[in-house]
Amino acid sequence: MRVAALLPAATDIVIALGAGDRLVAVTHACTLPARLSDVPRVTRSRVAVTGAAGIDAAVSELSSAGAPLFELDEALLAAQRPDVLLTQAVCDVCAVREEDVRAVASRLQPAPVVATLGASSVEGVIDDIARVGNAIDIPDEAEELVAGLRSRIGAIHRKLKANAAPRPKVLVLEWTDPPFNAGHWVPDMVRRAGGQEILGRTGEKSRRISDDEIRASKPDIVVIAPCGYGLEEAVREARALLLSAAFSFSPSTPVWALDAHRLTSSPGPTVVRGIEVLAHVLHPALFGEPSPHDAVKIPR
Repeated sequence: MRVAALLPAATDIVIALGAGDRLVAVTHACTLPARLSDVPRVTRSRVAVTGAAGIDAAVSELSSAGAPLFELDEALLAAQRPDVLLTQAVCDVCAVREEDVRAVASRLQPAPVVATLGASSVEGVIDDIARVGNAIDIPDEAEELVAGLRSRIGAIHRKLKANAAPRPKVLVLEWTDPPFNAGHWVPDMVRRAGGQEILGRTGEKSRRISDDEIRASKPDIVVIAPCGYGLEEAVREARALLLSAAFSFSPSTPVWALDAHRLTSSPGPTVVRGIEVLAHVLHPALFGEPSPHDAVKIPR
């Protein structure tokens, strides 16, 4: 079976299922092991600027015009003769729009099966893993992967419960300039890691938040996890943000930068690793300090 994964989470799921050799097309943003480095990349971003403020402005301009943020190379995709297209219906900012994928699929001969992922919670992410397993005809492998992920989440829950761990108030920022709160599955990740996200709600989209909201939230812990940014970029954004008057919290309020690209942005198996890292951040006495490769505490 020939699989085109048109969002990074779908690529991660296929590889985690042990079916990476079935991938015949991926996105420009997918992370691939060396053995799959020759798989064609069939998308590109239309946002050519850098920096949080510039990216936000460019995304807003394209979205206001109803224009897609990504381009799909239909000819290259067609040449790969996919049997299955994996797409998403959660966030037009993060990947090719589902409607665009379905339009392309209708023109391909033979028409591939289109499987749409739509997670907005941790449970939804797990359901999507099973959905991919069914779509590419390896349901048993998906069942095994899901069982392992549930076991890891359960281990965190049991330790928190056994120790009657308090739930700190957590502010997660998914963008920094302008600030956006956490959305979709991230508040659920915080809950499962033993915290309470105070401005985000599971299943809701992230939204722009005001300086007044940030000041009034009075979090116990702040996590800076800009969508799609690696740890080095997140650290840079966190340091700049702490110069803002909106972040005039008590100096004792810990601020952490997180590798969002690997741990929170992509609704695939790495979400469970993200929950584990958040548990280290929120409850170091129980789980130990997080690895410096995953999260860095920002000096105040």
